[in-house]
Amino acid sequence: MNKVYIIVPVVLLGIFFFFYSGAIKEMHVKEDNIKKAVIAKREAKAAKDIANRDQAMKSALETQAKRKKEREEKEAIDEKKKTDRQDAEDTRIRANEDKKKFSDQVSRLKKDLEEVKEATKKVSDEKKKNLEEQAFLKDYVKQAEANVKYYYDLLDKITAAEAAKVAADAAAAAAAKKS
Repeated sequence: MNKVYIIVPVVLLGIFFFFYSGAIKEMHVKEDNIKKAVIAKREAKAAKDIANRDQAMKSALETQAKRKKEREEKEAIDEKKKTDRQDAEDTRIRANEDKKKFSDQVSRLKKDLEEVKEATKKVSDEKKKNLEEQAFLKDYVKQAEANVKYYYDLLDKITAAEAAKVAADAAAAAAAKKS
């Protein structure tokens, strides 16, 4: 009986191990299936997350590219406005400078015109004076020539009168000698 006490528990232990090993195998299979399902679920979730992340990245890159393009367009428009504004300001400044330059030039030309008018008036007055002087000198020359002719005629008469006086004195001296 002593043997029964050992054999029965060992046989029962063997049966227990037989059923236990089958149950353990089943449990391990179930656990492996659960682990595989969990891993597959995680992998699916990871793949979905990666796909979502890739999609989000693509969307973000597209949005970023769109924003960059919009920003570049806005910057180009702002730069064009700034350039146009600067050109307008430069044009306004140039116009003001030209206006000032031309108004200075106009006042200088008016001053020059007044000086030229005064000079023209002086020249005109001087010309008039010279024409009057020339007319006076022509009259004076004619009168002087007439006076010269008169004086030559007078000298001729004086010479003739002196010659007549000398002849009369000679005739009176001859008559006085005769008498």
